[in-house]
Amino acid sequence: MQIAELIPTRKPFFSLEFFPPKERDTWPKFFAEVEKLKAVDPLFVSVTYGAGGGTQANTLDVVTHLKRELGLEPMAHLTCVGASSGALREFLQAISDVGIDNVLALRGDPPKNNPDFRFEGQEFQHASDLVRFIRSEFPAMGIGVAGIPTMHPESATLADDLKWLKHKVDAGGQFVVSQLFFENALFLDYVARLRECGVGVPVLPGVMPIMSMKSAEFIATLNGRAVFGGFYEELERAFAAGGDDAVRELGVARATQQVQGLIDAGVPGVHLYTLNRADACLAIVNNITLR
Repeated sequence: MQIAELIPTRKPFFSLEFFPPKERDTWPKFFAEVEKLKAVDPLFVSVTYGAGGGTQANTLDVVTHLKRELGLEPMAHLTCVGASSGALREFLQAISDVGIDNVLALRGDPPKNNPDFRFEGQEFQHASDLVRFIRSEFPAMGIGVAGIPTMHPESATLADDLKWLKHKVDAGGQFVVSQLFFENALFLDYVARLRECGVGVPVLPGVMPIMSMKSAEFIATLNGRAVFGGFYEELERAFAAGGDDAVRELGVARATQQVQGLIDAGVPGVHLYTLNRADACLAIVNNITLR
């Protein structure tokens, strides 16, 4: 069933994001974590894959297991990096054949092992190219797209960022999943601006509990410290005082506060970036009051 059709059926809801481990001998542990998170009763779960489709085969096997063995509604990620019409058609047909009805269409990040990579000249340069291809070739497939409340680092202005997101929705994107943020006001203002631009589809906030200082540093290298607001400095102080245990405690507390505030503000649901860890997500959900 298309996620766009599921969203209006339950409010608020949780959805979850996983990344398939590369080494298959770790899959039993991974699926055990997923099994624990069934207690969250997610509306859907999304499954990433590496740049250039490096773990695309893993993604297919994982979404199949999540659907058939665990009874979840999976959404597979697709990126433009290294994509071709033939490969995309083959992958979309494969997931369709096993009953997967939804994908998240992303541009993706340039591969780190290829400093000369450029999207210019690629068959698929933008997420909107993917959306149009999927809508044309697999019209029954549900399509989500990504949004960045703190503005894409390659966008000249926030207005440009909003324009290109609207372009993805106009091409056929049915709902938006946001990348992470740490100040709810940023997300709520982002949604208000999208509505002013004429984007009427559901916009789901993405929330990630910070579990270690290394994780925070990695996020900062990708998106800059600005994505944290003043939270990065709070994490640094926590780490200095108590190491990663203190960072994890602060990270889970902040994510819980965010989720509660977002639900109180009336969002349709919250998308939790699980990092394949059940404990933090369960701690968050178990401390939320649904009204």
